[in-house]
Amino acid sequence: MQNGLSVPQGAALTLGAMLGTGVISLPALAAGVAGPASLVAWAALVLLSIPLATTFAALGARHPDGGGVATYARLAFGERASTMVGWAFYATICVGAPAAAGFAGGYVADATGGGTDTALVTTVAIIAVCAVMNWFDLRVSGTAQLVIAGTVALLLAVSVVVALPHTEPSYLTPFAPHGWGAVGPAAALLVWAFAGWEILGSLSAEYRRPARDIPRATAIAVALVGLLYLGVAFATVAALGASPGPAPLSDLLVLGFGERARPVTTVVAVLLTVGAINVYFAGGSRIGAALARDGGLPAWLGAAPGRPPRRSLALLATLALGTTAVLAALHLSTDAIVPMASATFSLLYVVSAAAALRLLPRWGAPWWCAAVSLAAALGLLVMTGANMTGPVAAALGGLAWATWRRRARVAAAATTGAPSTTGAPTTGVTAPADDPAPEFLAGSSS
Repeated sequence: MQNGLSVPQGAALTLGAMLGTGVISLPALAAGVAGPASLVAWAALVLLSIPLATTFAALGARHPDGGGVATYARLAFGERASTMVGWAFYATICVGAPAAAGFAGGYVADATGGGTDTALVTTVAIIAVCAVMNWFDLRVSGTAQLVIAGTVALLLAVSVVVALPHTEPSYLTPFAPHGWGAVGPAAALLVWAFAGWEILGSLSAEYRRPARDIPRATAIAVALVGLLYLGVAFATVAALGASPGPAPLSDLLVLGFGERARPVTTVVAVLLTVGAINVYFAGGSRIGAALARDGGLPAWLGAAPGRPPRRSLALLATLALGTTAVLAALHLSTDAIVPMASATFSLLYVVSAAAALRLLPRWGAPWWCAAVSLAAALGLLVMTGANMTGPVAAALGGLAWATWRRRARVAAAATTGAPSTTGAPTTGVTAPADDPAPEFLAGSSS
């Protein structure tokens, strides 16, 4: 029996990363910003997902490595760019996991009447469960993800179907009550819901046959994500009106099954959250190990080839729990973290698409997808505004580390009299000269 991720497992992991906590609350938040016109923002981001997913699938198939986005930045732009991107991503997972788990904690607290303490315990429990799942190898969490993703996708589909008979055309008018300019801020908010494609790169080396399986798994995920997101967004606006409650998914199920359906939403919220954090811990721990291998983080965070990156995972989980403790002690809401995380994802998409333009064969379909993705990601990045402060600070920390490490190598070389190597360490991740870009949604490159 072959080891590694199968196509169904890979599709489930990607689907779990995409169908995260965004689908629980973002349809209502986006509707509050742009009204029914928020559907335009949803549709635009679904369409953007096609070239963006194509870009990441092509990069992952040609350069399968746990470093993912950091590896692409290294190959295209050098050591410092790689370290900056890696630090920004790694830091975002540490603060994003508590935010995601906090959404589910709120659902559990609401369903049980347990209050803040229940929400906090649920948040800690979800982070711990995801850390344990990844501690015992990605194949275990990949199988679990297959079950989670299938269950969640079915429940989302059911919530849409039972809500459709309750739609009201009058809820769609006026279509843009806050003006068409509100579609942009709504789209910037929804980036959180569409974060997940970037994790493809970090898991690429775990596939049995990356060049063949990554495009197939990604194509399945793109189709399912698009259908489910558009369905939930439309049902939220057309069946719940211009001012849906903070838990639209719960309200949609209640339309079809009555109040007894509300506890089911809590189960959905927990499954969605576990699925998303599970995938990000899997990919994030591998990014940390790859950065340690290449000098972007302390070497002790590395892992032997073929072994789970447990030290990196332990650091991620510890920092995530530490963030949770700080938020609880200061009585701060996790909602403030969401825009910062969305800004980081926009930054990652810009860097990855720019790297793809240098690494993929020119003029092929994936290359053109990268060009489209770069233009769209730059637009999203501009709309994030001041929320870029967090990821920029993390990236500057990475730059300081890379600069210090380079100077340390020069100083060590001067002391020993050995030749100084100021370039990036060799990662062993290169594109074979005769390796054709993989086929994917838009076709195959030449």
